[in-house]
Amino acid sequence: MSGRAGREPRRLTRWWRRRSLRARLTVIAATAIAVSVFVAFQVASELLDWELKDTVESQLRADSRVLATDAERAGPAQVRLPPYPGSGRLVRVILSDGSIRTPAGQPALPPVSEDAGRVAQGASDDLMESNDSDEDGYVIYTLRAGDGAVQVAHVVDDSPINQFGFGMLLIGLLCVVGGALVGRTVARAGLAPIDRLTAAAVRVAHTRDLDADIPDEGGGEIRRLIQSINDMLAALRDSRRAQRLLAEDAAHELKTPLTSLRLNVELLIRLDRRGTLDSALPAESRTRLLDDLGAQVTELSSLAAELTDLARGDISDESTEVLDLADIVVAAAARARSRVPDIEVALDVTSVWVSGRPAALQRAVLNLIDNAGKWSPADQPVQVRLRAEGGSAVIEVDDAGPGIDAADVPRVFDRFYRADSARALPGSGLGLSIVQRVVDAHGGRAAVARSARGGALLRITLPAADPSAPPAPIARLTAGDDTAVR
Repeated sequence: MSGRAGREPRRLTRWWRRRSLRARLTVIAATAIAVSVFVAFQVASELLDWELKDTVESQLRADSRVLATDAERAGPAQVRLPPYPGSGRLVRVILSDGSIRTPAGQPALPPVSEDAGRVAQGASDDLMESNDSDEDGYVIYTLRAGDGAVQVAHVVDDSPINQFGFGMLLIGLLCVVGGALVGRTVARAGLAPIDRLTAAAVRVAHTRDLDADIPDEGGGEIRRLIQSINDMLAALRDSRRAQRLLAEDAAHELKTPLTSLRLNVELLIRLDRRGTLDSALPAESRTRLLDDLGAQVTELSSLAAELTDLARGDISDESTEVLDLADIVVAAAARARSRVPDIEVALDVTSVWVSGRPAALQRAVLNLIDNAGKWSPADQPVQVRLRAEGGSAVIEVDDAGPGIDAADVPRVFDRFYRADSARALPGSGLGLSIVQRVVDAHGGRAAVARSARGGALLRITLPAADPSAPPAPIARLTAGDDTAVR
């Protein structure tokens, strides 16, 4: 039984939640009016009953005083009691011996109570009592008169209360029906912007047209909701545009190495089928061609890896920790030397603690060193410096190359951007974009300037951290969002 009793409220809750907002507002409005009418009826009934009872008691006291005056003048046993006229008040005289006198033709009253008898015997002056034990209820007032007492009674009549209750019931029903209609009308009018908003959202979902903003109408919460949905549509438009640009740029960047790779492979296949591979391609040319194929495959692999990192945004999946940035810089320099043995890296680092993701930061420093290594002459090392500056950690990577043209500086960190002077060099144009992405996620800044040696100086500034403090939260970036804070 307790299990069934517990399931009933849950069923009612589920049923209520399945109703539409318009239906719930209608039910709430009708229920509120019904409760208000019921409370008003109860209060009004009590007030009316109190007022009628006060009026009856006042009338009984007045009539009793008149009859008591006659009884004191003539004596309770001799006072004249006119015949009962058929309606109105009921009277009775109580003698000292307990006997009673009533007018001729008057309906019988309830027996004299013990308290009323004590009034007749002089124990008290008066008594107001109600008697509802019979079919008809009475209000009886007893007043001491001479050596007895007089009683005046009033038959309790509930018809005014009943009529009032019936009227209130009709009014309540009309109010409930009217309240339900008004509640439904108000709900329909109030939810009209929501209906139009829903229709617009459904249209956007069906047509996939993210460029159609929802008209801004209504006020208050409705306006804020519409603005929020329009902001969401704008964010979706930006995301889709970023995805499209990523796909277009990737296709463009992949086209050149794939074309070169395809032409070289087709040349090798054609010569091999003719049996002229050895004669047409001397050993030196064949070696150069194979080196070109290897370089193109390496470039494609690097581009694919960088595209995967950029599109997946995997720096947001790495845990954050408080770390010594000097260890990151040293590890990145070691990886750069292992990848390109000819590169020379000169380190000048001091211990600076930051809160961040180790692999992401190492990737950013490695990309800076790789970029500098492409430009730095063979006899000039890539200089990497790390120092504390105020409340920040500053990493500087510079080379002795030709530097960056002033026209190219604003776009150095753009995705897939490559200056005209860098077209002949290997690379995808994604390395510095990933650097910007990592730095932005860590709340830092990336900048470019001219090195004292005439080359490029790339600087990263990150917020320093207390080694004993817990790791600070790092922003989560979405795919393609490689310039979040710029």
